[in-house]
Amino acid sequence: MGRPLHNERFAETALPKRTALPVFSADSLSSVAYAPDEIVLTLALAGISAVALSPWVGLAVVLVTAVVVAAYRQNLRAYPSGGGDFEIASKNLGRKAGVVVGSALMVDFTLVVAVSMSAAAQYLAAAFTSLIDHRTEVALVGVLLAGLLNLRGQQFMGRAAVVPTYLFVIVMFVLIGVGVVESVTGGLTPAPSSSWDVLPTADQQTAWSTLAMVMLILRAFSSGAVSVTGVESVAGSVQYFKKPKGRNAGTVLTIMGAISCVLLMGTIYLAQRTGAVVVLDPAAQLRIDGRAPTEDFYQNPLLGQLARSVFGLDTPMFYVVILATVLVLVFAASTAFSGFPALGSRLARDSFLPRQLKARGDRFAFTNGIIALLVAAALLVVLFRANVNGLVQLYVVGVFTSFTLTQAGMVRHWRRQRRYVHEPAARRRLIGTTVLAHVAFVLSATVLVIVLVTKFAQGAWITVVAMCLLGGLMLAIRRHYDFVDRDLKLERNSSARALPSRVHAMIIVPSVRKPAMRALAYARASRPSTLEAIVVDVSPAITTRILDEWRRLEIPVPVTVLDAPYRNSVQPVIDHLHRVRRRSPRDLVVVYLPEYVVGTWWERILHNQSTRALAGRLRFEPGVMIASVPWRVDSGDPAQTSSAGSGLQDPSSERTETR
Repeated sequence: MGRPLHNERFAETALPKRTALPVFSADSLSSVAYAPDEIVLTLALAGISAVALSPWVGLAVVLVTAVVVAAYRQNLRAYPSGGGDFEIASKNLGRKAGVVVGSALMVDFTLVVAVSMSAAAQYLAAAFTSLIDHRTEVALVGVLLAGLLNLRGQQFMGRAAVVPTYLFVIVMFVLIGVGVVESVTGGLTPAPSSSWDVLPTADQQTAWSTLAMVMLILRAFSSGAVSVTGVESVAGSVQYFKKPKGRNAGTVLTIMGAISCVLLMGTIYLAQRTGAVVVLDPAAQLRIDGRAPTEDFYQNPLLGQLARSVFGLDTPMFYVVILATVLVLVFAASTAFSGFPALGSRLARDSFLPRQLKARGDRFAFTNGIIALLVAAALLVVLFRANVNGLVQLYVVGVFTSFTLTQAGMVRHWRRQRRYVHEPAARRRLIGTTVLAHVAFVLSATVLVIVLVTKFAQGAWITVVAMCLLGGLMLAIRRHYDFVDRDLKLERNSSARALPSRVHAMIIVPSVRKPAMRALAYARASRPSTLEAIVVDVSPAITTRILDEWRRLEIPVPVTVLDAPYRNSVQPVIDHLHRVRRRSPRDLVVVYLPEYVVGTWWERILHNQSTRALAGRLRFEPGVMIASVPWRVDSGDPAQTSSAGSGLQDPSSERTETR
């Protein structure tokens, strides 16, 4: 995905604040494309009158955002290394807490991609009605596009995200500004949905006078809390910022939080002034001119309705709003494609995930992590058929689990720091920081409980199960790596340093041809203690032909014929090895496998299949080494093939591959 970058250019991948802001804030800013919808449609379960509470729910979300952003600024000052929530939880609360945070964030990043691309497909369908029945396919294309773009590296994404993200912010400020002016002057056009009748669902008929209404408001708040996400992306991506990394990340975090709060409240204000509504189940909750919507009815998302009210339908600005929203949603997914691989790399360094996730690709991107996220997000999109409301129910659980444990870790961190600070002014500052961490912890824990209580049955349980399974897998991987490290540790008197008493060499002879002779020559050159050729008697006619040819060429190596009554060419060799090992447990056995090396992929299917099966079994046998001896058949070049067939290969091109 681009020209490889030299190691010396790694410093160029660091992003200045003006570039880092669009890259890492797209996730938080884009939530305005679906967070207000979730607040409104949840309140609409109790009827149109309940939607009037949406500004108060929005204010509660803004309060949570402000506290979390302020707390994370302190986190970045204390832990500027870029380890983020995982590092804070691990160092202050222990390994298991770190694993919970790691699993929660990985699930959250996956949902960011799935929700963002599903919302993008929803907005495209609002502008181009021919895509209504193809939203899943559109979302999958978006996931693939975001993944491929991120494979080009963070520097490329920094340049690519600047225009779409800033365009979205400008367009949204214009939309809100013009809408507020029109609202004040009385020129704001009501939304088409304002004339529709919104009916409460059957279980909300008495919601105003029961606990059900309180639960509904809390559920609306938990749905709107998706706008707080994005904070964890900045905290876990400090390594991508230019120096001073922690300070720059804190500045970006503050600007991101402020813009996100303004956009959220501006959107909710316009939704209330235009009377725009969205509902969870149009067939049951909507009545248009006294009748239920037809089967081909499509409910436009909230921003689409506001753009139509402010700018008019089919005007250029209407399509600009839709385009800007779709683009920022694509780059919101790209934020997760930065955070997920970086977190995966950190977890892999601590042996909680496969160590392949540590590797950077040609463009300094964590390629394996990007591909893993791409596959996981695509599966979610398919399973939920790009349903934003269904995916949002899984959202927030992971991120607020991370927030809660992180702030609990920071409370312990600041308390520990107070022991070493004696200057009065410094202690006062530290007390203020500790109080902020306590407030953030209590608030995050409260939101987490609200989310679990109000959304567990709607799908949050899937996130909890996924976090538990992923956390258990991470602990199992860590135990495996710890066991392997202990097993491979070399002590002064380790038996691994002892030389074998003798070396037994065996050559597998499927036919008396040049590859077998080359393997025989290499085996003899190594001067083993004993040398034998192995022929597996799968077919008596072939075995007889091999033995006759062996005698005719007078090859000075004894042949051992192994009986294979069930036509299995692998098990007889394994049984023979076991007999040899029982006779001489301290001896080393080297099995030489002649192999063909051909020029094209389809030719590889035609050769070496029995050899590969045997090599796969031999790898698990103690005291056995495998030596692969390649014979190169240059099938792509007739001249080379001719020379190979005449035995004129360059000996210097041959090598023994020992596995």
